[in-house]
Parts: sequence; C-alpha cells; structure tokens
Amino acid sequence: MKQSLNAQTHAWLKVFSASARHLSFTRAAEELHVTTGAVSQQIKQLEERLGFKLFRRLPRQLELTEEGRRLSAVVGTAYQAVDMEVKRLRSGVMTGVLRLRSVPSFLAKWLMPRLPRLQARFPDIELQVIAEDSNISLRDGEFDLALDLNDGHYPGFAITPLMKEVIFPVCAPRLMRGRPRLAQPSDLAYYPLLHDVTAWRGSQDHAEWEHYLRAIEAPHINVRRGYTFNRNQLTMEAAIAGMGVAIARQTLITDELRTGALIAPFAQRVETGKRYGIVHAPGSLDDRRVRAVHDWLLEEAYRSDGNEVASF
Repeated sequence: MKQSLNAQTHAWLKVFSASARHLSFTRAAEELHVTTGAVSQQIKQLEERLGFKLFRRLPRQLELTEEGRRLSAVVGTAYQAVDMEVKRLRSGVMTGVLRLRSVPSFLAKWLMPRLPRLQARFPDIELQVIAEDSNISLRDGEFDLALDLNDGHYPGFAITPLMKEVIFPVCAPRLMRGRPRLAQPSDLAYYPLLHDVTAWRGSQDHAEWEHYLRAIEAPHINVRRGYTFNRNQLTMEAAIAGMGVAIARQTLITDELRTGALIAPFAQRVETGKRYGIVHAPGSLDDRRVRAVHDWLLEEAYRSDGNEVASF
C-alpha cells in the first residue's frame, strides 16, 4: 500500500472486522444494519485498495486467507480497544497517571491507610506517590497535587486547606514506672524528651515542645535535651519503645492512642498555626483526574476522627 489509510479505508476495515468475526457477509450486514450486497461490495473495494485477497469465497462459507487472518487479528484488537475506551469515557471513567507529593509522616500515617479507598473509587488512575519533606521547595511541573504542612503561603501555587495541625505530649504507659507521675507539665523535668527536627518548614530543633509549653503557659522547663530525630514517624516509634515523651500530631496518632501503645498525659491540646493543605498549580483542577483526587482528599479529611477541615 503506497499511501496511508484514508477515512473510506477505515470504514471498509470496520466492515472487514465484522465479516471476519462472523465469517459471513450476511451476519456482518445484520450487525452493521446494511445489506449483504453492501458488505460484499465494500470488502471487494478494500481488497482492491490493499492489493491482496482477504477471504476465500467458498460455496457455503467464507474463509480468511493468510493475509486476512493477520489483518483480522490487528484490526479486531484495535476495534476492541476503541470500543472499550469509548465505554469508559461514556461511563465517566478516568485514566492516566497522577503525581501526588506528600510530607513523609502524613503520607505514612494518614494517607497510606486510605489509599485503598481511592483505588476502589478510581481504579484506572495510576498514582505516583512521592515522599518529600516540607523543607524541600515545591517546584511547578514536578507534581499534580502536593500535601504539605505550612502556613498557607505558596507563591505561584493555589492551595486548598485540608486540616489543622494540633499537637500534645504522648508517651508509652510503661515510661512512668519508677518516675513521678506525669500529672502536670512541670513533671516533664523528670522525663527524657523526644524531638522532631522537621516539625514544619523552617522550624528549630525544639520548636514543637517550646510552642506547646508556651501556649499552655507552663512554668519554664528545659526542653533542649533528650533525643532528636529527623522524621516524625521515628519520634513516635521512639516514644512507643519507652524512650521518652514526644510531641504528637493529632492527625497522625489516632491508632496509637486507640490501641493504648501511647497515652496523652495532659488534657491540653494546642494548634500550631500550621495547616495541612493541598497545593496545586493554578488551573490544574480543570483536569478531571486532578479534580477527582483533590475532592476525594477533602472528603477523607471530613471523615477523619477529631479533625476539621482547616482554613488559612
């Protein structure tokens, strides 16, 4: 064939595909709602166009030639793929890759347990999940949605508030054995403290403890001591192991409090002034896939126990 297929040839190929499946011009005509003669004529024109025979016309049936079998396999697969995609589009199914960036602690403790629900709702969206700390700047073109913890200031990006950041001390129950009971903040002087150096963008090593104690107007306590970790999840694991008292984030500690692996000795809980938010490029929510995942994240935030969707 010396030139590419035109629209007429594509129409003939559709007739050929039906005829090859049925091995009958009559049944192909019934499927396509045309006459048998029209099918026979179009197959003849296609054969002339291609320069080789597609069928052997036997007395009682049709038989594909070798060329016909090879072409039928290709055309049949192509039309099946087209039909499937049309059905998916008509049913509103969304496909394709979506890049989702998240701070590691939020990804591990909040998002990961919920991802099976996203998969069930949108099975054809292929999620590429990237874990990055908040202190690594967001750059346009490197993600579709980003879950970040900050004060809501993201030059060049749009942001949808997701939930507030609330903090409070936690420890393993066994930590208090042999020590004065943790009845009030001043009792922390008898306990080792645990720190997360990546509490939020630009935070200092002891920022969470200092913020919490200042907010509850606790007497002066030396918090610049103890063990320091560069991941919230590691700090929580150290607390579970009984190494000291840590500052927990309400969003990320639900399971440990429910099972009793950790307890909260003080009633006071404090907002940090930071918010989890969904960061995205302006106009990106016009993409149905991005909008669908964005709205699903908001829905999950509403469902979270003890959390409210925040505002900046």
